[in-house]
Amino acid sequence: MHEMAICESILGILKEQAAQQRFSRVQRVCLEIGPLSGVEIDALRFGFDVVMKDSLAEGAKLEIDETQAAAWCMPCGSTVPLKQRFDPCPNCGSHQLQVTAGEEMRIKELEVD
Repeated sequence: MHEMAICESILGILKEQAAQQRFSRVQRVCLEIGPLSGVEIDALRFGFDVVMKDSLAEGAKLEIDETQAAAWCMPCGSTVPLKQRFDPCPNCGSHQLQVTAGEEMRIKELEVD
């Protein structure tokens, strides 16, 4: 389950930021995750609580903003919504799509003390 490794990376970022910005407690972590990121949200929520135990983020609230996926269609030049990877363009039916949004996973906001 790579979600545990993601949570460990988040904790590493929190520790780095705590040292740089001089905070001692994380109250809330808001993540932005795209549907094409390959992240299982429920597993990430479970892993977050486990990994944050006994750390500066123990008990922190995890908020997840799920973004929309989009792609640029090469043949028709349209930017189109994408439900899943390898879907055809809803305008022309082409499969020559370049993903432009939906693969991201980033820390969007922190609430700290």
